[in-house]
Amino acid sequence: MTVPRQVVHVESPTERRNPRTAEIDRMSTLDILRTINTEDHVVPGAVAAALQHLSRAVDLATEALRDGHRVHYVGAGTSGRLATLDAAELKPTFNIPDDWFQVHHAGGAGALRNAVEGAEDDDRAGAAEMVRDVRPGDFVLGLAASGRTPFVIGALAAAREIGATTALVSNNPDAVRPACVDIHITVDTGPEAISGSTRMKAGTAQKIVLTAFSTAVMIKMGRTYSNLMVSMRASNAKLRGRALRILCEATGLDQQECSAALIEAQGDLKVAMVHLLSGVGVTRAGKALADSNGHVRQALGLLNAGATA
Repeated sequence: MTVPRQVVHVESPTERRNPRTAEIDRMSTLDILRTINTEDHVVPGAVAAALQHLSRAVDLATEALRDGHRVHYVGAGTSGRLATLDAAELKPTFNIPDDWFQVHHAGGAGALRNAVEGAEDDDRAGAAEMVRDVRPGDFVLGLAASGRTPFVIGALAAAREIGATTALVSNNPDAVRPACVDIHITVDTGPEAISGSTRMKAGTAQKIVLTAFSTAVMIKMGRTYSNLMVSMRASNAKLRGRALRILCEATGLDQQECSAALIEAQGDLKVAMVHLLSGVGVTRAGKALADSNGHVRQALGLLNAGATA
C-alpha cells in the first residue's frame, strides 16, 4: 500500500493571527462574546460557497450506500470528534443499519476524551485503518481544517488505492488538493478568533457540513417522508409519542386511528403510514416498502400505479 510520507506544508488561514481579535484579551466579557459571535457569522456564507462540491459528495455517498457499500468518516482532534458525534446520531434518528457509517478517529476511542499526542501525524495509522475496514466501492470523507493532516491524507490515499471514492473537507483554500482526493470541499472560514484554535469557526463549519451531508444522504436514501423522521426507532415512551404525532401530521388523521394503525403495523411507522395514505392493508404496504427500498413516496407511487393499471 502506497502512503505519502511527505506533505507540503502550506500555512492554513486558521493558523494566522486575526487582526479583528488582536485586543480580545482587553475586552469586557460581553465584548469578548460579541467578537466571537461576529466571527461566527462568517461560517454560514463559507459553507454556502462550498455547496456545489458538497452536493457531489452527497450523491456519491448515496450511490455507494444504494450499491451495498458504506460511508467512512476520517478525522483527528476536533474533526474526528465531530465526525463521531454525527455518525452516532444517525442510528436513533434514521434507524440506519449499523454498518452504513463508520468513523476512523486518530488515536482511537481514547482520543475522543483526551488528546493523543502525535496521533494526527501518523499517516501509516490512517492507511492501516483503511486497509482493515474499507472495501472497493465505499465512500470515504476526510476532515482536516488545514487540508494536510497526515493521518487523514494517509487514510484517503490508502482508501483511493483500495478502490473507494474519496472526499476531503478542509478550511484551507490555499492547500493543494491531494491527488488521492476525488472531491475537495473547501470551507474558507479564515483566521480563528484565537489563532489556530480550529475548534472555533473551522469546527463549527465542519459540524454544519457533516450535519448537512448526512441529512441529505438520509433524505436521498428514503429515511424521511416530507420533512418527517419516519425511519426513527421508537425505543422509549417519548419516541413512541413522537411516532404517533408524525403519523397524525403525515395523514391528517386523529390519534385514535393512527394509534390503531401503528399497533396493526407492529410499531413500524412507515408501514402504518403507507397503509393509511394508500388504503391498502399493512401486509401489502410492507411489501410495497420492501420493493421500493423503504421509500414511502416510492411505495405510494407503486401502489398508485398498480391501482390505475
